[in-house]
Amino acid sequence: MQEENQAGLPATDTGEKIPPENYVFALDIGTRSVIGIVGLPRGERLEVCAVEIAEHEKRAMIDGQIEDIEQVSRVAGLVKSRLEARVGYPLKRVCVAAAGRALRTCEVHFELELQSPQVITPEILCRLEAGAVQQAEQEFSPSLEEDSRSVFYLVGYSVSRYLLDNYPLASLLDHRGQQLAADVIATFLPREVVDSLYSAMQKCGLEVASLTLEPIAAMNAAIPQSLRLLNLALVDIGAGTSDIAVSKDGGVVGYTMATIAGDEVTEALMREYLVDFPTAEKIKMKLGQEEDVSFQDILGLEQQISAAELKEKVTPVLRRLAEEISGQILKANGAAPSAVFLVGGGSKLPGLCACVAELLELPPTRVALGGRNFSTYLTKADPSLTTPEFATPLGIAVSSALNLISDSFTILLNGARAKLFRSNSLSVLDVLLMNGWRHDQMMGRSGKSLVFELDGENKVIYGGHPTLAKIQLNGRDASLSDTVRAGDSILFEPAQNGRDAALTLGDVIDLHSPGTVFLGGQEVALGLRAVINGQPGTPEQAIHARDRVRTRPVSTLEQLLSFAGVPEGTPFLVNGDAVPPHTLLRPGDRVEPVNWEKSEAPFPEKGKAPHEDLRAAPAEPAQPKAAAMQPDLSDLLAQEAAGLAREEGPKPQTPGTAVLFPEPQSGLFAAQAAEQASATQQEQAPQLPTPPVFVILNGRAVRLDGKTDRSPYCLIDTLNLVDVDLTTPQGAIVLRVNGHEASYLEPLKDGDEVEIYWDGQIRKP
Repeated sequence: MQEENQAGLPATDTGEKIPPENYVFALDIGTRSVIGIVGLPRGERLEVCAVEIAEHEKRAMIDGQIEDIEQVSRVAGLVKSRLEARVGYPLKRVCVAAAGRALRTCEVHFELELQSPQVITPEILCRLEAGAVQQAEQEFSPSLEEDSRSVFYLVGYSVSRYLLDNYPLASLLDHRGQQLAADVIATFLPREVVDSLYSAMQKCGLEVASLTLEPIAAMNAAIPQSLRLLNLALVDIGAGTSDIAVSKDGGVVGYTMATIAGDEVTEALMREYLVDFPTAEKIKMKLGQEEDVSFQDILGLEQQISAAELKEKVTPVLRRLAEEISGQILKANGAAPSAVFLVGGGSKLPGLCACVAELLELPPTRVALGGRNFSTYLTKADPSLTTPEFATPLGIAVSSALNLISDSFTILLNGARAKLFRSNSLSVLDVLLMNGWRHDQMMGRSGKSLVFELDGENKVIYGGHPTLAKIQLNGRDASLSDTVRAGDSILFEPAQNGRDAALTLGDVIDLHSPGTVFLGGQEVALGLRAVINGQPGTPEQAIHARDRVRTRPVSTLEQLLSFAGVPEGTPFLVNGDAVPPHTLLRPGDRVEPVNWEKSEAPFPEKGKAPHEDLRAAPAEPAQPKAAAMQPDLSDLLAQEAAGLAREEGPKPQTPGTAVLFPEPQSGLFAAQAAEQASATQQEQAPQLPTPPVFVILNGRAVRLDGKTDRSPYCLIDTLNLVDVDLTTPQGAIVLRVNGHEASYLEPLKDGDEVEIYWDGQIRKP
């Protein structure tokens, strides 16, 4: 065969033979060995040119999954070199299959609501199915970062039920509705399983041209397409795993695997007869023979057992293997199939077929060894290749050579060969999902909206619109539902999510000041003033979700004095004149408290000019005010802007009211202050302070002494008792009384539990 295939091949300048363009190189990387097949397609059949087998020197595969990439690549490279020597040309690309053990299946229910009733198009259906696949994947990787690639490859999915406006339908296309739903069964392979296969092949100089699943490959060899209208099960029993595929109605409808395989029998023989693994394998190979079996145990003693005894010892293990296989078939198919084919090295265990038939309640003739149908795809019926252990390697080669599965296609995604698994027609959506792109990367999402409160009214700022994904198929704009064929090239740029809503205080309100006035010598800006969560705001300050924005105009005398926290009724002059409280202020105005000598000057009646109703000023010039009479308004302005009251000394004060005039200390102004205090005491009856209140503040017992004005204590009175710096906002402030959200003016009573802290931070007393 070697000479036949080398004849007539062209050569390079170095003498190296140029391989045929359509050659097929298949590798079956098993737990025990690596099998390689090189063939050429001849019409509807495959001509096998060479076959090589090499066993692993040490255990490099665990239950069909690569553990030691270096070891696997070394053995695969050895098989490759031997095959190259036999066919006479270099092998550059390879077809491989992934074990079914790592398959993960998830059933999900996914819903999609459209903005309005409309006709269901293929694009809308793609959105529904892609969303269901992503939801299934999140069952396996809930912590997946939004910008990261998927940790699973999609093998396939099927929709078991569609719903349109809660009404079940076989298909949604061209129907009209608004609420869509689908029940989807999705099957995935972990990314590391696929990546380890690619890494091992790259290390031995091979490019992966085709990737499929071992149970699909074995079925393509053992069960021709013409038989798949029947409900059949294919079980590939290897050394470490037993992969299962089920066909019905012309296609493969399910994959699964059994957790035990041929090694289970070998290990049982090791324990029973105290032999090493190779010896136990030789004993297993003699199962079913009539003559006695001789061997040497680990103690060096020669042993001899009869065939009947050997069969008796392995019967419990065979039964357990058959029970596991039968159970998985019933789980994947829902009931016993019409027939079962057993392939793989472990399928030849005597009595296994009969045991599986018994457990599935099938006639013994309905469970048989696969291999009789291998010749359907081969140009020559080589008896050495029609044994059950060649089901997977032949299936990989036949699948690629005859295009029995779509993953033998060469499809480029962003310039690189795409990883494909599906066994039917492919769409752009299928290719993207199988190569790790997520639903939201195809569709994009709008930016997050921002909800905040402005003067007691909720405001919503919507996020930006997403930038749609760009999809081109062979250089032309395409959609997710477009069909992909062999040789196609896809260019995909993922969608960009819309920007989250963001705005500043200056975007919401005009904080431009027309000028400033002077209040008691302190410069104060006119115009609209704003606070965010009780703290003074600036135009550049960002507004966050759930922020509370309060605005307050400072345009009239009354508004200025209220903003500064001046007690109501305190007389002030504007530019030396007494004016009504509603008088509009102009930039540069000077607002000063009335001198004690002028404290009895009445405000002008409505309609009169300020100077028409003023008393004559004293003949003597007014004495200059003491330093104590000049109030420092900076603290008062900040306190009022924050809506807070702080204690200015050991004497209790009314919350929310700041004292404009400090108590005079001496001299004329001390006497004037005493006279004013005496008058006030005559006008007001003496009042006893309120009793103290005991509360739990951030887990600490606190006593609030009674107030002289007998006003009740509110939550705002405790702000200066906690370690919360309101001048440096660190998010939204949380206010709670007895576990429920509270406002600054929430009344407090004995025993209340008060909590005050920044949202997201550790609470501190």
